[in-house]
Amino acid sequence: MRHFKLRLPLALLTAGVLVLSACGDSMTEPDDDHDDHAGEVEGVTLTLSGQTIAAYDGDAGSWTGELEVEPGEETAHITVQFVDHDGRAVALDDDFYLQVDVEDESIAEFEQDTPGEFGGHLHGGMEGDTDITFSLMHGAVGSGHADFVTAPLHVHVHEH
Repeated sequence: MRHFKLRLPLALLTAGVLVLSACGDSMTEPDDDHDDHAGEVEGVTLTLSGQTIAAYDGDAGSWTGELEVEPGEETAHITVQFVDHDGRAVALDDDFYLQVDVEDESIAEFEQDTPGEFGGHLHGGMEGDTDITFSLMHGAVGSGHADFVTAPLHVHVHEH
């Protein structure tokens, strides 16, 4: 069994919960038909070549699946989708974006083709293991606040 470093992920999760509770009705007009969609988000799915490779359950705070890549290699495009309790994609307004944080970028990097897009490529650096966290951000890319933050997902970078 692997030992996870909990200090940063716990801080991110706590911050995400606090920010989510602070992100309220002030985001939309009362008669606006697209209320705070991020409030519906309860999970994340990662899809690679049409297959779900990992899924996050926000209620349980845990992932099913892992990410793997070989050193010096890159995955095909991984689509990151925020989902509701039933696993259905949540429709998000244009002022939401994806932020991806990799614990040790010398082991792996997550490259988004366009900053904030809901997907990207996992690049293998040196052999080893690290963790990756996905955040649903609200506001301008690079300066928004987190509405939903996953627990860390384990990433393996190893030769096969």
